[in-house]
Parts: sequence; structure tokens; C-alpha cells
Amino acid sequence: MSDIAHLAAAIFRKGAGRERVLVAIAGPPAAGKSTLAEALVPLLPEGSAFVLPMDAFHLDNRILEARGLMARKGAPETFDFGGLRATLQRIRTRESDVVIPLFDRAEDFSRAGASVVGSEVKFVLAEGNYLLSDEEPWSGLAPMFDFAVFLDVSEAELERRLTERWLSHGHAPAQARDRVFSNDLPNARRVLTRRRPADMELKV
Repeated sequence: MSDIAHLAAAIFRKGAGRERVLVAIAGPPAAGKSTLAEALVPLLPEGSAFVLPMDAFHLDNRILEARGLMARKGAPETFDFGGLRATLQRIRTRESDVVIPLFDRAEDFSRAGASVVGSEVKFVLAEGNYLLSDEEPWSGLAPMFDFAVFLDVSEAELERRLTERWLSHGHAPAQARDRVFSNDLPNARRVLTRRRPADMELKV
């Protein structure tokens, strides 16, 4: 059985006798969190799984600029933690039709009211860098999740993937490397070194 099939089976088993299961899929940037979450959806019963990206809770660029945080976008302090926590709480209590934002990568901002977690959803797959962080206030998310997965990637592989990501977005090689080393890799190291234990860890 592949790692992803094994993970899907573990999540499915976790749902026995439960009306809703919240899964945290955490890891550094470019670890493949969103790819994994989307791949899990068809492996769970049809219509039962929903992906909740943490990126949807990015603070708007105008706020980051006003706070002097634009160069650190992606660090814990550049997210709306309170909004994420409140949304997870609403989902956990099975509030009917929880409306959520989604991050528009092409436009580089979050769209409010972009999707809905319906009452029929059983498995909510939350994916994001800091969902397993042991730093305050992020560590307070621990009770929200029923199952946690961490994607572990070597720093050399992260450097390669992150550089390719910026190049694919049209950045020049020097600019891509600057963004990777000035911001992305420091964020990745923070994710890798400041994390709580997971129920399952995947080397990717």
C-alpha cells in the first residue's frame, strides 16, 4: 500500500463513529501539502472530504506593507491566526455551511466568501505551514485536530523546489534565489524545528 493510500485508510478509520474529522496536514513551504490534500479527496468516500488551505488566511498585502512585514510574507505573523482559529472552531462544532476565504495565487490575495464547508462534509483536510507549530498562539490549535500529518523534506530539496516555484512565476534566477534565501528557507526552518509530534510523518 502506498503512503497516500495508507494515510487515507488511517483517516477513514479515524472517522469511525464520528460525524466530523479535522485533519492537519503540515510541513514547510513547497513540501507538497496542497498536492497531498487534493490527492486524498478521491480516496475518501465521495463528497465527504473538503480541503481547507491555511493560505486563505494570509493578511492582505496592504496590511503587510503597513506593518513592515511584506518581505516576511509566509511567516507566522503574516497570517490572520484569529480568523483561522475561529473558522476551525466553527467547522469542528459542525456549524451549518461555514463560509471560508480562498487564496488566489494569480492575484496574490485572499477572496472572502469563496467557498463553503457544507454540513455533509465529514473529513476536513486543513493544510498549512504552521498547523503543528509549538509556538504561541499556534500551539493552541492542537485540540482542534483529530489527526495530524507532517511532511518532512530535506533543506536541499526545499531549496530546489522553492527556486523552481519562483522561476515558474517569471522571476529572474537571482531574484528567485534572493526570495528563497531571505524568506522561504527561514520560514521552512522554523516549520521544521518548531513543531509538535504528528500521528503520521511522511518523508517527501
